[in-house]
Amino acid sequence: MNIFESTKNAWQMIIRNKVRSFLTMLGIIIGITAVMIVLSVGESVQGLILNEVKSIGSNLVGVMPGHSEEAGPPSSVFGIIITSLKYEDGEAMLKGNYSHIESLAMYVSGSDIITVEDNKASSTFYGTTASYLDVQNSSIEDGRFFTKEEEVANAKVVVLGNQIAKDLFGDQNPIGQKIKIKKTNFIIIGILKAKGGSLVQNEDSNLFIPISTAQNILLGINHISLMRMRVDKTENIDETIEYVKDVLRDKHNISNSKEDDFTVTSTAQALESISIITNALRFFLAAIAAISLVVGGFGIMNIMLATVQERTKEIGLRKAIGAKNNDIVWQFLIEAMAITFISGIIGIIIGVLILVLISIIINTLNYHWDLIISPISIILGCFVSIGIGLIFGIAPARKASLLNPIEALRYE
Repeated sequence: MNIFESTKNAWQMIIRNKVRSFLTMLGIIIGITAVMIVLSVGESVQGLILNEVKSIGSNLVGVMPGHSEEAGPPSSVFGIIITSLKYEDGEAMLKGNYSHIESLAMYVSGSDIITVEDNKASSTFYGTTASYLDVQNSSIEDGRFFTKEEEVANAKVVVLGNQIAKDLFGDQNPIGQKIKIKKTNFIIIGILKAKGGSLVQNEDSNLFIPISTAQNILLGINHISLMRMRVDKTENIDETIEYVKDVLRDKHNISNSKEDDFTVTSTAQALESISIITNALRFFLAAIAAISLVVGGFGIMNIMLATVQERTKEIGLRKAIGAKNNDIVWQFLIEAMAITFISGIIGIIIGVLILVLISIIINTLNYHWDLIISPISIILGCFVSIGIGLIFGIAPARKASLLNPIEALRYE
């Protein structure tokens, strides 16, 4: 068998039947493109989320209300309101003068249509503590942040994120002006420096008010939804977590750790959990996308079976002049593999173009999106496409090789 001659014949057959060849290729092209996009976008999304979490700080410890098993987060993560965590719990940790906690902030949140005269903007407001800037690595661009005294005194003052300040006031200086949140007037005392878009918290579009004001005036609650503290060194995080647990168990009269009504986590633990979840999701989606490859493979088999029937006389003629069964098998296998290989290359090219477009669009939204073209997806694209041609081309090739040359020559 001359493999180069068979390859040449396969290419001629593809060119001769352009429309049929394209329709045969389409399923494989879509499958390869889908698998490549899912793997690469999944890796990029994972990197984006991990970078966002890292940007908050690798030396943070967070406390959320509600108990969690080792296999999952607390119920409060899913929007279930749990009131077990109080402002006094955070104050107790600070009064312990634990040396490894540099700063501690507490949070509650709500949302509303913010009104300034005729201008309106939908925004999330955070009730927090005066230590917010230290914990979040944020800074003031103009004005000031509220003080510890204002934090506990129901002060009606507000600090605006950079973007919402521009949305509401344009080029005007908003310091000293009033805005209305839930029908209550607040005086603007500061503007935060811009941080850019974030999946974790878009600080630029939010407002920040004293936690007592948010609890007592706007939300009517006496619990907090999150506590976050900055630890002096990453090697002291585990020790700090144990300190936090001890303080909370003492405050909540808990003697058995299985009865904890809170969850303490670190940034490192969050990164590990996120990696596990995103990896599982990425490969699950890739498996779903790969189904289209199987569908495309059956399409190739059906087309090749039809081709065998159309070329019955040609097969009979080749066998009559000395072609062996293996020669006929390889002729049709090479055709099937040529179709799938070309499909794979086209799918990879389309996938790369779509990934570049996705990267451009997301980066214009001020998210730091790394364009990751997974080498695994390219390798899989090449080898899987050839493999599909080989697997689904066997049945038609075998059928062609078993044709009786005399009957084939008589076929009409």
